[in-house]
Amino acid sequence: MSLATGPVEGLSIRNQIPGTITDVATGGAMASVKVSVEGGELTAAITRDAVTDLDLAAGKSVVALIKSTEISLAAV
Repeated sequence: MSLATGPVEGLSIRNQIPGTITDVATGGAMASVKVSVEGGELTAAITRDAVTDLDLAAGKSVVALIKSTEISLAAV
């Protein structure tokens, strides 16, 4: 899953889901970003640099970009 700070045009990715960041946990090179969306929560694994460049933080609105071939589900 990728994140954008607003809707994106001109991509082959058709699944664009608006949400709000609830948590950002950064490590050495990577970060885990939790996004609250209608009906649940998504987690994106992105680079720490992307978090900084996009100024991502809890409470910010984002758009989750999801390629259907990259979906994995987990039972809770």
